[in-house]
Amino acid sequence: MAHYQARGHIPAKRHTQHRSDDGSLYFEELMGEEGFSSDSSLLYHRNIPSTITSTRIWDIQGQATTPNHPLAPLHLKLHDLFADEASTKTDVVTGRRLVLGNGDVRISYVVATETSPWYRNGIGDECLFVEHGEARVETVFGAFDLAEGDYLIVPRATNHRWIPTAASESADGKPLAVYAIEANSHIAPPKRYLSKYGQLLEHAPYCERDLRTPSEALLAEHIGASADDETEVYIKHRGNGPGGVVGTIHTQPHHPLDVVGWDGCLYPYVFNVRDFEPITGRVHQPPPVHQVFEGYNFVICNFVPRKVDYHPLSIPVPYYHSNVDSDEVMFYVAGDYEARKGSGIGKGSISLHPGGHAHGPQPGAYEAAIGVEYFDELAVMVDTFRPLEIGEAGRASDDGLYAQSWSRGEKRGASEPETHS
Repeated sequence: MAHYQARGHIPAKRHTQHRSDDGSLYFEELMGEEGFSSDSSLLYHRNIPSTITSTRIWDIQGQATTPNHPLAPLHLKLHDLFADEASTKTDVVTGRRLVLGNGDVRISYVVATETSPWYRNGIGDECLFVEHGEARVETVFGAFDLAEGDYLIVPRATNHRWIPTAASESADGKPLAVYAIEANSHIAPPKRYLSKYGQLLEHAPYCERDLRTPSEALLAEHIGASADDETEVYIKHRGNGPGGVVGTIHTQPHHPLDVVGWDGCLYPYVFNVRDFEPITGRVHQPPPVHQVFEGYNFVICNFVPRKVDYHPLSIPVPYYHSNVDSDEVMFYVAGDYEARKGSGIGKGSISLHPGGHAHGPQPGAYEAAIGVEYFDELAVMVDTFRPLEIGEAGRASDDGLYAQSWSRGEKRGASEPETHS
């Protein structure tokens, strides 16, 4: 986003000589979007950033998807994917399991305890949501300390790695769990929130003060490594593999953390969901008021604890609606979803409501919501404008029952008010 930052040592004028104390030149790299026509940053490296000594294939497993056919709403239980201790002996990069995807966006989930390899996504930006646990993320722009509720936006082609905090040492006592949204495009605040020069406007539900930008310039010696450490970097890029995704591993003769300084408007940043200021009204507000980010052909929204509709005749839960142009994916993070008897939705669940199917509150919830003044909920929603297909993790976590949860003919328990869109 167009919010200028500078870190470390940079020359007074761009594209001019920048030398170390011993007189050797630093190597300037422009990292820019849309060729040379959009946001960019200039990074100053100790080493030539193009240097590699070998390449080999990174065999990325589980990227194939299958159509949601016959068309049905789905309930996916993500916590079942990493229920046993052995399955958590993985990392945030190589351990992701694909839940849903299409040509514009892929949604994965991982619970991780191990340090990831150095990695960059050469396909698009990533939006990583920390469900619980803590981690340190080291990038060529600087480092971040992440905790529950943090969104990390990582621009395409940014070298970085994830270092989980041990569950016994994290504030919430839980292992690191990450909900990963990978774009085939860039991810940014909605355009309607921004001025023509890129400033977040007064009606936006967050502003620049809420964003955490990288720490000071981070070099190999700052983390106890050697600048000359040969390092493997895992790269996800376009190709003819399943889902159009393939991987390559580059070996470079130096450590990735060799950027002595950088400046510009393109860099990773963090936004915590608790800093989102909900927009409410006298009657039920539609999902766009909950939007936090957008990419090409998809949007990201979050539903946070908030006061709800205050018209004397309001019905706070959503009206039944047909997603004519989009598929809707809701990841239930916290709140009262476990009390929604009959649907099976709980913390760690995903609901998929596909285009072409009308959906809304569970039986009884429409009436029960009357008079409710506050929703205690936390959820992350992705709406896509092309149909989503089901990944291997989606198939493995499908409860097989959700499509029938609105059937009044079956005996169901009383439901709490539904709070998804």
